[in-house]
Amino acid sequence: MITPAALKPNDVIGIVSPGKHIDAASIHRAATLISQLGYRVKTGARATGRHHYFSGTDAERARDFQLMLDDEQVKLILCSRGGYGSARIIDRLDFRRFAQKPKWIAGFSDITVFHSHLLRLFGVESLHATMPLDFGNDAQPGAPLLKMLEAAGGRQQHYEMEAHAHNRNGIVRATLTGGNLSVLCSLLSTPSDVDTTGKILFIEEVAESGYRIDRMMNTLLRADKLTRLAGLVVGGLTPVAGDDFGMSAAEIIAEAVAPFGYPVAFGFPAGHFHDNFPLIMGRTYQLEVAETTTLHSIANHAVFY
Repeated sequence: MITPAALKPNDVIGIVSPGKHIDAASIHRAATLISQLGYRVKTGARATGRHHYFSGTDAERARDFQLMLDDEQVKLILCSRGGYGSARIIDRLDFRRFAQKPKWIAGFSDITVFHSHLLRLFGVESLHATMPLDFGNDAQPGAPLLKMLEAAGGRQQHYEMEAHAHNRNGIVRATLTGGNLSVLCSLLSTPSDVDTTGKILFIEEVAESGYRIDRMMNTLLRADKLTRLAGLVVGGLTPVAGDDFGMSAAEIIAEAVAPFGYPVAFGFPAGHFHDNFPLIMGRTYQLEVAETTTLHSIANHAVFY
């Protein structure tokens, strides 16, 4: 796997909205917080735009993203929010310059499209991390933003999690991949389809009813995406009020992977909530599930400078 160049103070961070529209206040707040930390900020022309559900037409959003990909000053592209829309522009983008000199692309949820695409086609790491919409009313940079910038800057990651009733013990070292569960399912049989063989798969989901979670897990199972994993890490699973499926999301996931022997860890602090901590997709991690769970990154030696 290839690691983009480490982010340094005074580097330029570009903010784009590749999918759903976002309010201007969230972009302004994000730019202010990032600037306070010593980085320069460049915003895409459609970052605060609106065209129906999206921040612009497909062509406009693709042009915004392409300009950030090709701008040699921009060292990290921060996507403003999730929702939907990345899959509508991904095939319009020209990644040839990016492949020659990769840069960080950061976000989660709908941005799973980019994470999977970059790994599948280019073997380039990216950041599953917080986004401007999730900064809320923060007056000071929060821990998720700080940790994202630290990860992009080259700091190794170490996380510890409490025991969970559905964990399965074990130790494994493998490449991390994954993202939002429903987006991963939507990428099946596309050029951006996630490769899970021998990998640690990370999944998270928000506000999906039990039967939908069950259907998505069954889809991954039938697509042979769960049978040959090295391990599974489960992040946020935001519940739906009044769900009558009869099983929790954690129970559904645990049942789907019960036939396999790899380690499984629930409760990783990443997903659709404020304390959304970064993971580097494409990075090698060591996962150890026991009385407590630890996940720490292993340095990659194929680094661009």
